[in-house]
Amino acid sequence: MDQNKTPLFDAIRDYISLKPAYFRIPGHRFERGINQRWKDVVGDEIFKFDLTETPLVDDLHNPEGAIKEAQELAREVFQADHSYFLVNGTTCGNEAMVMTTAFAGQKVAIPRNAHKSALMGLIIGGAEPVYIKPELSEEWGIQGGITPEDVETMFHEHPDCKGVMVVSPTYYGICSDLRGIAEVCHRHNAILMVDEAHGAHMYFSDQLPDGALVQGADMCAQSIHKVTGSLTQSSMLHVRSKLVDIDRLEATLHIVQSTSPSYLLMTSLDMARHDLAMHGKEMISNAVELSNFARKAINEIEGMICVGDSIIGTAGVKELDTTRLIISARKLGITGFQLKSILFDEYGIDVELSDYINVLAIVTFANTKDEMERLISALANIALKQASGSEIFNEIFLPEIPTRVLTPREAFFSAKKDIPWKDAKGKIAGEMIAPYPPGIPVIYQGEIVTEQVWNYIENYRIRGRHLHGPADKELIKFKVIDNK
Repeated sequence: MDQNKTPLFDAIRDYISLKPAYFRIPGHRFERGINQRWKDVVGDEIFKFDLTETPLVDDLHNPEGAIKEAQELAREVFQADHSYFLVNGTTCGNEAMVMTTAFAGQKVAIPRNAHKSALMGLIIGGAEPVYIKPELSEEWGIQGGITPEDVETMFHEHPDCKGVMVVSPTYYGICSDLRGIAEVCHRHNAILMVDEAHGAHMYFSDQLPDGALVQGADMCAQSIHKVTGSLTQSSMLHVRSKLVDIDRLEATLHIVQSTSPSYLLMTSLDMARHDLAMHGKEMISNAVELSNFARKAINEIEGMICVGDSIIGTAGVKELDTTRLIISARKLGITGFQLKSILFDEYGIDVELSDYINVLAIVTFANTKDEMERLISALANIALKQASGSEIFNEIFLPEIPTRVLTPREAFFSAKKDIPWKDAKGKIAGEMIAPYPPGIPVIYQGEIVTEQVWNYIENYRIRGRHLHGPADKELIKFKVIDNK
């Protein structure tokens, strides 16, 4: 196929050029109804691309023209059999993969580092989860990977499991042995789903781990917006397998996707694919070069550490996405939470997330050498000011997987009551809790709140960290299953 084509972009541009008298959704009528203050800042033209299913521009839920061709071009670039544009983010991709793989009551293996969207797929679809706990890197205080041995053990205990989800790469760039896991899954006639939200760029560099589809995954969902050039909330789902029921997958996508898909988001996917097809190797090479430059410089700052290849081979880590900079100032007595605040408040540097030990800086093709030097300089200044600090060690260890009493779906639709959070130990959780970012649930609905779980969450709560899931955002109250 001609990867220099941009079918959806061209179709919308052609439609706009017709200058039709417009009596359809949306109401702003080619930008005329958009707030002037907004237009004064961002201009007019972009809003003209905010259309509905007009002639020429196709329909995401029944693609026959421009969208179909744009998805076909994406399929070729990512070496898939089928590719789908997602306007509800990788969240809906994960939901669709889970719901396609296992029917209600059937088993599906979910890692405990899975995004909360996997839980949503369980709630909607009714599958029964079997949990796999990734290994923990105690040195860095982060979860590592899932190993083929972990998956084989799971199948030994649950031979009727229909599929396995793996997060690879993780938020921190940790990559599991997907080739080995794919072999295990396929030996058991099970589907391998990969949450590849953070990995779309890996298909365009021989300096990074291979993409999930290349390694044998049956399905993967990618947040194109996270690491390449599309707009926030735009993602893709790819299939490369004979095991996946395509009719069921497409029916499921109708459930989890909006019936008013954004043409801005879809056009951004078309254009991001075009950039990757035409310039992807150069783009991702720039990201790798910048991240390697920064990692080397950071590790030369006394008191600062940036994770490198030494983590490979530990805690189930098969490979590392080196465009993720995991940075720690623990030797200076500075927590990751504190370092993130200092970088932003004092240096105007905004990193992606922090945990007790680390901050995470994501490097993409669009970063600049100047930005890397600002980060390096800031870390050097912080180290100089804090030279006398005492080393800290990880105090927040992930709890063991709590006992499940109800499936996520059963718990979601059960009666609940509010109790004080301080009294939640020993109760059955009626809502999930996921520190955000990265949005990984520590406890799911239907599980018993153990002392380990309570202490872990409390450590985040007293530090004022964002907790997704609870109705009470301050977590003074907590919903539990009402057993009366």
